[in-house]
Amino acid sequence: MSPAEALTWEGFEAVDMRVGRVVEVEDFPEARTPAWKLRIDFGPELGEKRSSAQIRNYERADLEGRRVVAVVNFRPKQIGPFMSECLVLGAVRKDGTVILLAPDGGAEVGDRIA
Repeated sequence: MSPAEALTWEGFEAVDMRVGRVVEVEDFPEARTPAWKLRIDFGPELGEKRSSAQIRNYERADLEGRRVVAVVNFRPKQIGPFMSECLVLGAVRKDGTVILLAPDGGAEVGDRIA
């Protein structure tokens, strides 16, 4: 990364990442790439947000109730007939498989990632 591409501290602080809990998982058959529709609870301050996530390597039962980390201050993005309101974060492997990031046990829904 060149110095011109380096992220400033202020830029990093502008990214609002929070701990959330997946409360609902729905099929998303209209998606071009296999995906789930997620409803995620971020606690009383932010409430619930929806996300389209290309994480079909996870079963519905593995996602419901799972704590995740997501960016919650992106502008909503229209994905087919669905409006995605946050970006769930994961590590992308060389084969394209996404492994979800998850907070350690002491983190609570709504906690900010810093």
